Amino acid sequence: MRIFPLPTIEIPWISPDSALSTMSTHRWAAYLDSGGAETNGRARWSFLCLSPTETLEYHAGDLRRNGASAHGNVWDHLRNMTSTGSASRLAEGNPVPFTGGIVGMIAYEAGLNLENVSSRHSSLTPTFIAASFNDVLAFDRHEKRCWWSSQTGHPAPDLSRARLSYKTPSIRFRPEQSRETWTDAVRKVIAFIKAGDIFQANLTMRWFAERADDFDELAAYQALRDTSPAPFGAYLKTPAFSLLSASVERFLSLSTKGLIETRPIKGTISLGMTAAETTHNMRLLASDEKELAENLMITDLMRNDIGRVSRIGSVCVPQLSQVEQFPHVLHLVSAIQGQLRPELDAVDLLKATLPPGSVTGAPKKRAMEIIDLLETSSRGAYCGSLFRIGHDGGMDSSVIIRSMSRVGNLLAIGSGGGITVLSDPLREYEEMLLKVAPILKAFEE
Repeated sequence: MRIFPLPTIEIPWISPDSALSTMSTHRWAAYLDSGGAETNGRARWSFLCLSPTETLEYHAGDLRRNGASAHGNVWDHLRNMTSTGSASRLAEGNPVPFTGGIVGMIAYEAGLNLENVSSRHSSLTPTFIAASFNDVLAFDRHEKRCWWSSQTGHPAPDLSRARLSYKTPSIRFRPEQSRETWTDAVRKVIAFIKAGDIFQANLTMRWFAERADDFDELAAYQALRDTSPAPFGAYLKTPAFSLLSASVERFLSLSTKGLIETRPIKGTISLGMTAAETTHNMRLLASDEKELAENLMITDLMRNDIGRVSRIGSVCVPQLSQVEQFPHVLHLVSAIQGQLRPELDAVDLLKATLPPGSVTGAPKKRAMEIIDLLETSSRGAYCGSLFRIGHDGGMDSSVIIRSMSRVGNLLAIGSGGGITVLSDPLREYEEMLLKVAPILKAFEE
């Protein structure tokens, strides 16, 4: 066993799949899961966070910190949690990029509030959940190495009884809308665009199911990550709410030196059954006028959002509408970067950019108003963001897509797509089904 500068020690390798079973004995826990075959670093590290020292929950005006009623603004409480956590930074030579901090979920409705958009839908999902973790298991998937970090000096958990096999639960999800209803909503979005209200809107819908008495949430997450390995997957577990995510999309990252990056995804096509089909589809996607316009508009929106908190002249676009391959589909992905102003922090960055531009539209506020008018239920966690803010001030976050959430006994998943003036309603419907199909298939009998 090799010991690094405190508080991080290397422990014998165990696969994240096996270590996940330790979550079953914890009421609050978080697993930040990188998956897939990427070699650019986004699918390298995974983190299992146990036994939070503080918790924060906000829903329908009820603010609770550590389970007790609290007063004030939820964002102020989040900033206080980040400042009152351990101030230690990574010791020199420490190989682990995250040794503890805040892990949280911000629902789509929190973004509505930030943009002063009222919703006609009520939501069962908490608007805001966060927990402060000082104990973290870190997994380097590339080098097959594992580390334990404890700011409080706790010993590493006993993983000798960790289990790997799970029985996938069978879940029958039902769509909230018919094809005809949803495609009619697409036509209404197009009418708003032609009238000059907006340039684009992201239209979504949801599938719901009741949780069975013997529902194994950990097994459900295992099935999801096995069928949809993703660079920004996550399992966030709380007593009242859980998120099982296989997100492919980074929302925001913030380095300890203040470098911001967002990687919006807009533009989708099937992967193809053969290598030749994949190559063909990559060419089709790279030249698709509608998909390229969709990606360009969201890139411009995100340039504006991060520009609110960036140094003047620092915002740039190092990658525009590049085709990237994921386990089931091809996407157009852009990258926008900026340098955070020195007087600001990760909380300011989140407040300036939520909800993610790739799941709203342009102009952002008007698109959100139209979305709320046409969609038939609240989005909840879907299209919100899951984030981690380290004790060192760095942050990474994802857009909550390709996900399943649990509130009480209700399970929900969502899917959607960007609508432009060039959209074909039936094609948009098929693209939406393409995105959600791996999740539905994972739980079929």
